[in-house]
Amino acid sequence: MFGNMADMMGLMGKMKDLQSRMKEAQEQLSGIVESAESGGGMVRATINGQKTLIGLEIDKDLVNPDDKEMLQDLIVAAVNKALENIEPKIKAHLQKATDGVLPNIPGLDLGGFMK
Repeated sequence: MFGNMADMMGLMGKMKDLQSRMKEAQEQLSGIVESAESGGGMVRATINGQKTLIGLEIDKDLVNPDDKEMLQDLIVAAVNKALENIEPKIKAHLQKATDGVLPNIPGLDLGGFMK
């Protein structure tokens, strides 16, 4: 009976540790940065690990009021590519932050905890 209680207490302690580490990891995500380009480098978007756009550079030759749609498309493409590129960095950061707290369970993705 007490063996099961000790197991539960140990599990509760690990869950508290996991919660603490996840909070700390989430706060550190703003320091992870990724940039991506579109239009041959004419548009560059920079995002952080919290998936916030923190920078946008547009080549001056693209700023043409008559071709607004192309500029919008290039911005969307650069931002989406940067978001795609940051995912592996976020996953690696979360795995490192929770290493040793939970057993390695194949398919367990802690990325959902960050939303």
